[in-house]
Amino acid sequence: MTPPRWFFRIGWAVDNAVSRLSGGRITMPSGTHGQIRTLYLRSVGHASGQPRRNGLYYIEDGPNLVVIASNAGAEVDPAWWRNLQAGPDAEAELGTTVRAVRARQASHEEAGPLFDRFAAAMPQYGEYRRRTTRPIPVVILEPR
Repeated sequence: MTPPRWFFRIGWAVDNAVSRLSGGRITMPSGTHGQIRTLYLRSVGHASGQPRRNGLYYIEDGPNLVVIASNAGAEVDPAWWRNLQAGPDAEAELGTTVRAVRARQASHEEAGPLFDRFAAAMPQYGEYRRRTTRPIPVVILEPR
C-alpha cells in the first residue's frame, strides 16, 4: 500500500532540509541495493519564472540520469515535469556535485525498460502506474 501524499511531502521536506544543511552530503536512502538514489533538480517555474528545487529519485543510464514523473500516481503531471517541458535546461545536484542537464521524455522503446528498473527497486512505482489513467513519463536528463 502506498502512503498518503502528505507523507511524501513531509519526507521530501525533511530530506531537503537535511541535504541543504549538510551541503548535499546526506540524503534519504532509497530503493534496493542502492540502485536508486536521490538528486535535487534545479529548474525554473514555467509560470512564475522563479527558481525551483525538487528532490527526485533517479537511476543512471550511461551518462544520463533518469527520473520518473509519477507524482505518486496522481492524475496530473508533477509541476517539475511541466517546468522542464517549458524549459528543458536544468541542473541536477548529486550530493556535492552539480551537473548541467537537458531533459527529454524517453521514447516508448526507452521508457519500458527504464520504468521496469525503477519498479524492481521500488515497487511503489508499479502501484503508481496502476493508480493513474495517465501515461507516466520517463524523463531522461542528458548532460549538456
